[in-house]
Amino acid sequence: MDIGGIVLAGGKGERLSENKELEIINRRTLIEQVISRVCLVDGVVSVMVVSDRNYPHIAHYPSLKMKRDIYPGKGPLGGVYTGLKESESFYNLVVACDMPFLNQELLEYLVKEAGTGYDLVVPRMGDLIEPLHAVYSKDCLHHIDNMLDEGDLSVRGLFARVNVRYVEAEEIERFDPGYLSFFNVNTRAELLKAREIEQGWVS
Repeated sequence: MDIGGIVLAGGKGERLSENKELEIINRRTLIEQVISRVCLVDGVVSVMVVSDRNYPHIAHYPSLKMKRDIYPGKGPLGGVYTGLKESESFYNLVVACDMPFLNQELLEYLVKEAGTGYDLVVPRMGDLIEPLHAVYSKDCLHHIDNMLDEGDLSVRGLFARVNVRYVEAEEIERFDPGYLSFFNVNTRAELLKAREIEQGWVS
């Protein structure tokens, strides 16, 4: 099954810096860390970065595409829509640009579950759901289109409209018992913590 990889880099990053995805962790920018891990996922045939910014330093990645938001200012939901619309793959792995410790085996598990007929496969840990670490099918497109027309910009609002497979905590823990996959970098303290984790982390 061919999978598209979609990296959303549309956030303003006010809590850290204007371009937090360009912060360095272990000699690579944060966005490079994310792209490189998505590229490792079995079945991923191309990776798309959805952003209104340019990143010349990532142009060397094979099969990498850059796309601007079709609906600027519509938040992550608009970014998901752009990625799905522009992707040539029916199933697409969507992740945020600020998650440096993505777990390859967990991502491949999500992809596998999507292939059993779901529109959306998303991790859930109790009340915490990670919609920017999930697999979306193109069947979500018309639902998102309707939501954007209605002014509903909540990614979670999509869940009630599509066939969702929630990957629960006990499944996640088989691959990532420390939940590092969902560590994201929004503050200076989190950036320092990510650098500390990277020093002793084995992928």
